Amino acid sequence: MDPYKVIIRPVVTEKAVSFIETENKLTFIVDRKATKSDIKRAVEEIYDVKVAKVNVIITMRGEKKAYVKLAPEYSASEIAARIGLF
Repeated sequence: MDPYKVIIRPVVTEKAVSFIETENKLTFIVDRKATKSDIKRAVEEIYDVKVAKVNVIITMRGEKKAYVKLAPEYSASEIAARIGLF
């Protein structure tokens, strides 16, 4: 699966920003058909980081939301700033 088709958009909510600051996690809306390994590969390719863990949920709106925990040597704040979240 093409990495640019897997990740639809980043999520910028109060909860998502607190995850960036406290847990080193980025939050994305992803393609419904994407697996955890697809999401991990896409984030690693697009943002040039190592991913420690991926959790996914299906929202009430029917979207798939992925919580991506980065490896300790990478900063979620730095990636968020690079993609313009804040």
